[in-house]
Amino acid sequence: MATDRTDPSPTSYREILRIEIQEGLSELNRSSVGLALSGLSAGLDIGFGPFLMVALISTAEGTFSAATIHILTANAYAVGFIIVVLGRSELFTEHTTLAVIPVLHGEASLAELTRLWGIVYVANIVGATLFAGFVVLVGPDLGAVEPSAFGALAENLVARPSVTLAGGVLAGWLMGLLTWLVAAGHNTMSQIVFVWLVALTIGMGYLPHSIAGTVEVLFAVFAGQGATLADFGGFLLWSTVGNALGGSVFVALLKYGHGIKGGKEPEAYDDEADVGES
Repeated sequence: MATDRTDPSPTSYREILRIEIQEGLSELNRSSVGLALSGLSAGLDIGFGPFLMVALISTAEGTFSAATIHILTANAYAVGFIIVVLGRSELFTEHTTLAVIPVLHGEASLAELTRLWGIVYVANIVGATLFAGFVVLVGPDLGAVEPSAFGALAENLVARPSVTLAGGVLAGWLMGLLTWLVAAGHNTMSQIVFVWLVALTIGMGYLPHSIAGTVEVLFAVFAGQGATLADFGGFLLWSTVGNALGGSVFVALLKYGHGIKGGKEPEAYDDEADVGES
């Protein structure tokens, strides 16, 4: 399809790569306090997706079929991601791709990447834990949630380590693709659609996302609904490893290699050649 060169949105994969590098460097250079506060905000905000999911399960159970409830909750799952991505908060699973690309390009170090990952990850987990505890404390009293819904939500995430790892790879892969798609988005509405599609796929497939899943599993742990702290520890370990592998290997490494080694683009984009020649 022909592309209008006057369109400010990126359409060249090298231009998208340039944006990813610039945004990744910007985040890597942020202060530790700024990263921590933004990561805490993301961990709190992403909980609204799981909260809406347990509210739907509580309301729809016995009224709609299991398939209908699954479709509804998968769509509700996207709410937290839309809030986080459009609110520009720091989410660990985005940085398994975004912050890795500048390192691959030689413009950032592994130490800088480790610093960002560590701060954002811990802040995300703290925020998600606080949100889960708050909802379990007040949700049933508000009449919005049945305690059994907490266990129903976590049930598919507390699985064998191999299943959690494999599913985590797919979830991390999708979250890495999300950063690429958002960079290519022409406007806010298209970005919302991309976020919704990715989150819907993760939700429909019961794929373990380490941060959103922390809210889901801790709902059940705090409410005493079929999950233990040991279950949560196993989930967190294997989903985190899977997410990091999926985003770093299947998106960051492959997309970077495609942008740098993919050959010359059409003449319209020759002015972007410096990205490929670095």
